[in-house]
Amino acid sequence: MSVIVPNSARRLVSEGLGTALLLAIVVGSGIMGERLAGGNDAIALLGNTLATGAGLVVLITVFGPLSGAHFNPAVTLVMALRRDIGAELAAGYVAVQTAGAVLGVWVAHLMFAVPVLEVSLKLRDGPAQVFSEAVATFGLILTILGTERAKPEFTPVAVGLYITSAYWFTASTSFANPAVTVARSLTDSFAGIAPTSVPGFLAGQLAGALAAIVLARWLFPVRR
Repeated sequence: MSVIVPNSARRLVSEGLGTALLLAIVVGSGIMGERLAGGNDAIALLGNTLATGAGLVVLITVFGPLSGAHFNPAVTLVMALRRDIGAELAAGYVAVQTAGAVLGVWVAHLMFAVPVLEVSLKLRDGPAQVFSEAVATFGLILTILGTERAKPEFTPVAVGLYITSAYWFTASTSFANPAVTVARSLTDSFAGIAPTSVPGFLAGQLAGALAAIVLARWLFPVRR
C-alpha cells in the first residue's frame, strides 16, 4: 500500500490553521469564562483549561498526519535539532505558527465583539513566572518525545492532558509556546500577557525546550 506524503504547502497550511484554531480556543474560552464566572478567576481558569486541553486533543489528531501538529515554535525547534524536519521547512513552520496565532486571537475577538486590535495590560513578571515557563515547556517536550517513542497514537491525548494539568501546577498557567505568547500579548482579555512580560516567557520557554532535548537524548535513546 502506498503512503501519500503531504507536500510543504499542505504542511504549512496545516500548521498555520491549527495554530489559529488553537488561539481561537484559548482566547475565546478565556473571554467566555471571564464573562460567565462572575469575577471568580478560578472558575474562569477552569473553563479556559478544559477548552484548551480538549481542543488540543482534537487539533493534534486532525492535523498530526499532515504536519506533525507542532503548533509551537519550541516543538519545531526540537524537531529540527533532532533532524526530523529540515531547517527551511522549520523556519516556514515558525512563520505560519506565529501568523496563525495572531489570526486566531483576532478571530476570537470578532466572535465576542471585542475590538480586533488590542494590547494586553496583564503583567506576568518575575523570576517565578519565567521559571514556570521553563518547567512547563520542559514537561511538554518530554511528554511529546516520550509518548512518541512509547505510544505514538496516544500523543494527542497525552499533550492535551499535560497542558490541562500544567495550567494549574505552574504559576504562569503554562503558555509553553512562543507563538502563543506573542499572540496573547495582543488580547487584553483573561488570557492576555503584557508585551513587557513576553521576553521573559520566551527565554524560559527556550531554556526549557533545550533542557528537555538534552535529557531526552539520554533518557529515550534511539532504538536500533
